[in-house]
Amino acid sequence: MLENLDLRLSLDKRMYKMLVPRLSNRLFEMQKASWDARVPVVILFEGWDAAGKGTNIQKLTSPIDPRGFKLYPIRAARTFEKKKPWLWRYWNKIPARGEWAIFDRSWYGRVMVERVEKLVPESEWRRAYRDIVDFERLLSEDNTLIIKFFLHISRSEQKRRFEKMSKDPLTAWHVTSEDWDHHRHYEDWLVAYEEALENTDTEWGPWTIVEATDRRFTRVKVMATIINHCERYLGLPQTPINLAALDEEELEQDGDAGIFEEDEDSENEAESNAGSESPEEEETLTGGVIRDLLEEESPSSQEPAAGTQANPSQQE
Repeated sequence: MLENLDLRLSLDKRMYKMLVPRLSNRLFEMQKASWDARVPVVILFEGWDAAGKGTNIQKLTSPIDPRGFKLYPIRAARTFEKKKPWLWRYWNKIPARGEWAIFDRSWYGRVMVERVEKLVPESEWRRAYRDIVDFERLLSEDNTLIIKFFLHISRSEQKRRFEKMSKDPLTAWHVTSEDWDHHRHYEDWLVAYEEALENTDTEWGPWTIVEATDRRFTRVKVMATIINHCERYLGLPQTPINLAALDEEELEQDGDAGIFEEDEDSENEAESNAGSESPEEEETLTGGVIRDLLEEESPSSQEPAAGTQANPSQQE
């Protein structure tokens, strides 16, 4: 499954700077629409170490209202949490009506981290597949929109990022001996990830696998996917972005992407060019996928739960 992904997909700086302001505005509108419709939204991120989960969450939350979401970085269960049913600590984090809950890792640690590191018996992590599916179905039946991302990078890309961070005193602390141990057992993690994705991809909780080699492409795909899911679930008219109409004049009017760019241009250029056959091929790889994201409906999407208003603006 994951081996078949095209990890060369990338997005050039020019298109990124044209897309991000529009996607950011639409993302804010989706947050407001879900608040008006009183529809809770769960957004969770899983993926490889150094795949960019934290960075993407930072970029995702920048344009939305901080009063309308809660962010939960998930760590190992505490002692008192281990004395309760294993999903108890996640039930306490379910968003209220109209709010968003964003998870940096999630309940999938049971069938990923705890499985590979043998923290629980096999019988328990195998039973967790059913627990997770039932848990997410209950949320969906209670009118909660569930959006799940898995950020995928290759073994060589993960090693490159570890080495790059290790050389920088400001980021070296991010890379631990445990991270390198995970890297050495890449194949074991790959098996666990693929089995988890296969067993928990459902109608009410579909997975979106993100080709995360190029950071700009990753951010645009994440933002566009959330927008598409919200528009369909809330019954809102989809507003595709006409890529052909995005010319240099509009780019100048939009100005700099500001908080979205920072100092990552050179890094993104290196990542974009790595493994590319030619500029023409790279443009083809990028253009088709971005157009699919922005202009077409995804085949796997959640249907609005019973009682969801077709037009949130009519909510009293």
